[in-house]
Amino acid sequence: MTSQKPYLIRAIYEWLVDNDLTPYLLVSTAFDGVQVPEEYIHDGKIVLNIAPGAVRNFVTDNDWISFSARFSGKSMELFIPIVAVQAIYGKENNEGMFFPDEDSSPPPSTPPKDEPASTNKAKPSLSIVK
Repeated sequence: MTSQKPYLIRAIYEWLVDNDLTPYLLVSTAFDGVQVPEEYIHDGKIVLNIAPGAVRNFVTDNDWISFSARFSGKSMELFIPIVAVQAIYGKENNEGMFFPDEDSSPPPSTPPKDEPASTNKAKPSLSIVK
């Protein structure tokens, strides 16, 4: 089954544009294939204005988002794999969708060998908080 993520990105983009909001894309630059201007990367992420008036040749499919944009007056082609997209949201109100990290792995099912597993496990309990 194909991922829902590219479909959701396209739907949220259209919804933002239809409501006269500025769509922003939050991208993790840690993924292979991400081509964005390196001088605008902060903490391994970049936020991109993908409004129709800010970009040209905007194309999104199930694997990639690509477009050209100007940075400090210089035109650049950007290529972003869908897996690198962390969020699409409106600049004006932060409404949109944030996606879980795709590279996160589930916690290990067994404890590390240098730390012995605890045999004294307390039962979980609930308490009323007023």
